Amino acid sequence: MTASQEASGPQQGEQLRNPNDRPECFSSTLQECLFVLTTTMAIGQTSFFEGLVLVVSASIGEDLNMSSAEITWITAGVSLTSGAFLLAFGKVADMFGRRIMFMASMAGFTVALVIAGFANATIYMDVFSGVMGIFCASAVPPAVGSLGVVYSKPSKRKNRAFACFSAGNPLGYVGGMIISGVASEVGNWRIALWTLAVIYAIFTLLAVWTVPRDPPKAKAQLNWQSMKKLDPIGMLLAISGIALFSTALSTAGDSSKGWKTPYVILLLVLGVVLIACFLSWESIYSTPLMPLYVWKDRNFSLLMGSLCLGFMGFISKITARLLPMIINGILVNVVCGLILHKVSNKLLMLIGATAYMVAFLIMSFTPDDGIYWGWYFVPLLLMVVGADIEFNVVNMYVMSSLPSSDQSLAGGIFNTASKFCANTSLGITTAVYNSVRNQRPASPIKPYLSTYWFAAASAGLGLVLIPFLKLGTQGHENKTTSSDEETLDAPNVEAEAETKV
Repeated sequence: MTASQEASGPQQGEQLRNPNDRPECFSSTLQECLFVLTTTMAIGQTSFFEGLVLVVSASIGEDLNMSSAEITWITAGVSLTSGAFLLAFGKVADMFGRRIMFMASMAGFTVALVIAGFANATIYMDVFSGVMGIFCASAVPPAVGSLGVVYSKPSKRKNRAFACFSAGNPLGYVGGMIISGVASEVGNWRIALWTLAVIYAIFTLLAVWTVPRDPPKAKAQLNWQSMKKLDPIGMLLAISGIALFSTALSTAGDSSKGWKTPYVILLLVLGVVLIACFLSWESIYSTPLMPLYVWKDRNFSLLMGSLCLGFMGFISKITARLLPMIINGILVNVVCGLILHKVSNKLLMLIGATAYMVAFLIMSFTPDDGIYWGWYFVPLLLMVVGADIEFNVVNMYVMSSLPSSDQSLAGGIFNTASKFCANTSLGITTAVYNSVRNQRPASPIKPYLSTYWFAAASAGLGLVLIPFLKLGTQGHENKTTSSDEETLDAPNVEAEAETKV
């Protein structure tokens, strides 16, 4: 056997390896399952915290003598900082290593929860909610990237792993509410934070065992050249632009003059200008923070648009009756994992978008004396159907649109777009609610119904985008098909990315 044959042997063996077999980086199925569960908890950090705070926000406000605006900043802070830093941390994780960043982020989030539990002043609580948002942002990209590298080839195993992973964000709110509700029954809001800290401490330890090590060649050297590749100017523009834009949306509802408040207008304008500058810079920089070529892919843009429009209407409710959402969410993700490679994903997106719109339409007709079982039970189940189906389809496609070396960045783009639209939705629905409430309507439920109408309109726009998709099945062992029987050429995607770099 020649040297060239010996060199090609492992590659041929690698090609012949059944993609449905357990990845070689795991010593057991238990380790693999715990890895998927740990990455799922990482993507759900923000949602878990926000869901937890929603239940105990009144208790926190009363204990710390907080105004309604200050209470709002507990959740707004974590959402603002996590959304602003996602893209930057995605690039950092891809260049300097995902594993250590993942573990450090999980540990940092745990410690921040513990410290926040000792808060004795308003500024203390609000600042640490922002700190937690930074750790959330730094955990998501390496978690997504690690998952994308481990399951790099289409297979049934990949479908099931991504189906579990996609449940983290939509179900995090409900999980946080349940944890908070149970913990606060036996103590107070501080116990709720510390309970969540214990849970994430356990998953931090699991990450040490389950998250695979980065290949040595995957890590860049810390030098001037690698710092230039990080696109520091793009990072600054993205972080400041998203932060200012999100701050304007978060503060408008509680400002004295609403959207007419001078500093709200200033923050909004500056945010829009900086985001525009960021996009312009990305189009000319040699190693952009967010490669704009991915948006030229029609399916990519349409899928992200439909997902974001649906997610803008995804509304959480503070009630123990949300338990059916958890059960239904688990079932929907199980089904997605089994059918993504068999059923047209265009059809699945159509089902998800329709479920969203129907759910919000039903809720928008709720009468003053409407009961939970008649007007909210079915819509809440349909919302989970819409969220989980769309997250599975879009997440799978986004992770296939960038090369394996940029998997964390792909996760950053996916989650940044979702959070950006969620923050935009929060600002719009708050404005709609306040506007209707200030008219002193005869029906006390009318302000809420107005926000449901907005959610239905948003979901409807997402539904309009679906017919333009050219998308078939995803996650097939041999190929990924589109509706016009074209096969995605993954090597060409990587080649294009390398050319851009």
